[in-house]
Amino acid sequence: MEISVNTKSVIEEHMLLSGRVRRSVLEIINRTGSPHIGSSFSIVEILVALYFGNLKVSPDDTHNPDRDRFILSKGHACATLYAVLAERGFLSKNDLEGFAVNGGTLEQHPNRDLMCGIEVSTGSLGHGLSIGAGMALAGKVDGKGYKVYVLMGDGELNEGSVWESIMFAGHHGLSNLVALVDCNRIQALGCTKDIMDLEPLNDKWKSFGWEVRDIDGHDFGQIFSTLGSLSQEKPNVIILHTVKGKGVSFMEDKLLWHYRAPDDDEYKRAIKELI
Repeated sequence: MEISVNTKSVIEEHMLLSGRVRRSVLEIINRTGSPHIGSSFSIVEILVALYFGNLKVSPDDTHNPDRDRFILSKGHACATLYAVLAERGFLSKNDLEGFAVNGGTLEQHPNRDLMCGIEVSTGSLGHGLSIGAGMALAGKVDGKGYKVYVLMGDGELNEGSVWESIMFAGHHGLSNLVALVDCNRIQALGCTKDIMDLEPLNDKWKSFGWEVRDIDGHDFGQIFSTLGSLSQEKPNVIILHTVKGKGVSFMEDKLLWHYRAPDDDEYKRAIKELI
């Protein structure tokens, strides 16, 4: 895509914002010794693009019935959602400091709280797309113009309930539903190709009547272009090719960082790369 001067400026702003989000994620995970930093880092760009240019949501009108809905089905990556919601004004610094501590404000998986911008309690994988499909169908029936975005992990596609939802959405032509697959190729116990090979992934979604787009999940140019050209006739899926642990060299593409929190030395090394 040829990028205009103005678009280049927007992309640069989003890249800087992504850096702030990753530093925030690193801070709260390091402070609490929480897992899933790799899974959180791989979804930074798509969440920044959604909340700062695409989603019709506002911290000043959280219960608006016409708002877009976002569901983080891979709830274990909630540190990035919290960091983005804080940047967007749904959460405060104090809220982030209450992440994963006794008596705190934010759990290690999202808990439904519309005032904080959290639509659904998630973390039990395979449920998000089912809920999103129901929301999308309700929107169609009620004549609402909102869209429903559901972000899943590629490992989550092992769940049979996901494919029931894919079939359901295709049958009902839910063009207001957008599935986002964080395709970082690593799940809890290893590489997705070894645990449950998903290929040919594009063809599988297409066979159920979905419009399929396949992009670099860290490239804002591709993300903007794709979000701006969704099908108005079919449900949409965007397969985002990402890197687990993106942004910190020694975390990238490493299964270890699905579970591990950085120690003090690793934190110092990581923050230097993110400044």
